[in-house]
Amino acid sequence: MEEEGSELGFGFRVGHWTDEAGRTGCTVVLPPLGNVTSCDIRGSSPSSRELTHLDTQRKLTEVHAILLTGGSAFGLAAADGVMTWLAEREIGYQTPIARVPIVPAAVIFDLGAGSPDARPGASQGRAACEAATEGPVARGLVGAGTGATVGKWAGFGGAQPGGLGVGRASYGTAEVSALAVVNPVGDVISETGEVLRGTTLPEPRELFPERPPPGTNTVLVVLAMRATYDKATVQWLASRGSDGIARAVRPAHTRYDGDVVFATAVPPEPGVPEPRLDVMAHLATEAVAAAVRDAVLVTPTG
Repeated sequence: MEEEGSELGFGFRVGHWTDEAGRTGCTVVLPPLGNVTSCDIRGSSPSSRELTHLDTQRKLTEVHAILLTGGSAFGLAAADGVMTWLAEREIGYQTPIARVPIVPAAVIFDLGAGSPDARPGASQGRAACEAATEGPVARGLVGAGTGATVGKWAGFGGAQPGGLGVGRASYGTAEVSALAVVNPVGDVISETGEVLRGTTLPEPRELFPERPPPGTNTVLVVLAMRATYDKATVQWLASRGSDGIARAVRPAHTRYDGDVVFATAVPPEPGVPEPRLDVMAHLATEAVAAAVRDAVLVTPTG
């Protein structure tokens, strides 16, 4: 299912490639140039590429795309296509020899959702770039959320569809948006703690009666905002985005999950006052929680 929803805004472009038969896909987020990007990792077993560059002790601040993909570690090959697409457009860090795009990537494990041989590769990463627009983002079982599932804490037999969602939170002129790929071991819950989408197994006697292998569950997020922040501040805001996962998923950040939140700040528009950091932190948490819930609210039950 694909449903048009809110765009990320702030000049960010989003594109999907979807394999409905194989139940996998990938999603590319193309931020404006001049951005400052970092990430927060809460899961015990993330599968990723180029995340070292996002550490505050590394000098690079700008990224040229963020790839979220299915296919487990195999899906990281889709980043090759994203890099090639960017290089053809002369987007990347200028070295003495060539421009080199920086494309951080993270995956979800969806090999059991459809065909385990269906994995995004370079051609699929390129296709997601070609599809990227600033318009409303298709949500639900699309792109990297195609094979996502939730509610696996009681066993894979009770899992329900997850998906991809978009959320936004604002206060005055301060605004934060989020895109989330929702594939956790836990249930997705409402603001009042009710289960929106979760296990269908009847009242298991204990939490985790069947222990899923680590790394087979993940929530991936891209936070977008306008602000002039250094890399350390952006990383801290990413950590506040991780708090949003904990608000909307129960249990969250378990040792069976590989959660990663990317945060990207782009230069503000002229004349717009700099938002207060504490306000932006609160909005980051709220936007991520909204995006996680949106993913299952637009996706039909299995």
